[in-house]
Amino acid sequence: MTRNAWHIREEPGHYVLARHWPPQFDVSAVSGFPAVRPSRLARHIRQDLWRALQGLRGFSPVIQIDAAEDGLTVRAGGRLQGRAPQGTESRIRDLLDSPAHRARWLRWAGEGRE
Repeated sequence: MTRNAWHIREEPGHYVLARHWPPQFDVSAVSGFPAVRPSRLARHIRQDLWRALQGLRGFSPVIQIDAAEDGLTVRAGGRLQGRAPQGTESRIRDLLDSPAHRARWLRWAGEGRE
């Protein structure tokens, strides 16, 4: 594995993007999204999640996207060395629910959608 390698598992109705395999959620939050391209949505959420949590020791992001009846269910979070500081899950949830971030992610992930 090269330094910039990301593990991707893509199956019908299921997409996972993780820095380390197997993916592990020591901390996470879940949010619903409309149907867009999972690969693009995962990459952009991962970038902003990393920016928000890069100060956490040993943080390794994981984004899991599953098809839902009304769109997509996104679980964002990842692996940590040690315990998550109090409020970490709230920070992830706030990021996933941020109107500005969601608008940007959906605009990008919806491009080229058939």
